[in-house]
Amino acid sequence: MTVSVKVDLGDRSYPVLIGPVLYDDLAACLQNHTGAERYFVITDQTVAPLYLKALTDTLNITDTYIVDGGEASKSFAVYQAVCEQFLKQGVTRNTAIIALGGGVVGDLAGFVAATLLRGVKYIQVPTTLLAQVDSSVGGKTGINSPAGKNLIGAFYQPSLVLADTAVLDTLPARQMKAGYAEILKYGLIDDPAFFDWLEQNGAAVLQREPSALQYAIEKSCTAKARVVASDETEQGRRALLNLGHSFGHALEVEAGYDGSLLHGEAVAIGMDMALALSVQLGFCPAADLARLRAHYDAIDLWPDTRPALSAGRMLTHMAKDKKNQRDQIVLILSHGIGKAFVDKNIPAAVLKEFLENYLKPVEDRAHGN
Repeated sequence: MTVSVKVDLGDRSYPVLIGPVLYDDLAACLQNHTGAERYFVITDQTVAPLYLKALTDTLNITDTYIVDGGEASKSFAVYQAVCEQFLKQGVTRNTAIIALGGGVVGDLAGFVAATLLRGVKYIQVPTTLLAQVDSSVGGKTGINSPAGKNLIGAFYQPSLVLADTAVLDTLPARQMKAGYAEILKYGLIDDPAFFDWLEQNGAAVLQREPSALQYAIEKSCTAKARVVASDETEQGRRALLNLGHSFGHALEVEAGYDGSLLHGEAVAIGMDMALALSVQLGFCPAADLARLRAHYDAIDLWPDTRPALSAGRMLTHMAKDKKNQRDQIVLILSHGIGKAFVDKNIPAAVLKEFLENYLKPVEDRAHGN
């Protein structure tokens, strides 16, 4: 059964449709929500062999652009190449762009849509769990810079998000776990009951049990839609959605976006770091950190690898985070499971000492000790 979650932004509101085999009604659905005369598709080399033909046959599309998989495609060079090709192919403001893929494709396609002809409509068709529960919803678009992740972009909302749970059948287990980290984030932010549910049902979600998977996606999208509706451009509460991301983005930059560390894996490490720092500062009960790590152990959520880096390099990367204010690193910390908050007052010396201690016992930390 298909469920619909509304992202309520007045005349820019749109639905997130969640369910299996949604391609069957795709043509009518897109027409209802975009009114476009023509569609261009952006996808990647992994997704194209699996789902591009079904999409293009259904919509009679011939205009496509296939990028390489991975964060390296969120670059100025790829962005320019996509824009130039679509301009040559005659894109107009009655054209809509379809993002068929994971978070990289969605972020890139959204930024192309936001800037091409000063804005054309676009549709998110996320094909990874992470994209379905996080990056496809909320209108954050962008590309990376050597200085950091997602530092060039725009807030630009899609006309529709179509999360077909059936496409997750082909998703590798590692990608499922990366997406699960973002699901777990919503429980850690402000929904302890959802965290309780995940402790009992997380394995079923990762095993793609249909009802558990759809429920987890629906709960995640509902949580994100609620936050986005109240703070679209991240002036306040929306910053909580970055729990674990300040640390995680620094790890991703250090890894060089080479695929050795997925975004969700970096976020999983980052959430552990956020709670560990919160415990050290006396904000969070140690029992809640132990509970989080026990859940990581139970479902094997710890990444197999992570970049080796010093506290100094970590701080250098974190200093370039978009949330920072007046040269002060802004962190999302926790008073406990379901009690995340924004902290703008952590002294650099305290953060450096924490990082030095945390980054030393990598082997022990990977086993939750």
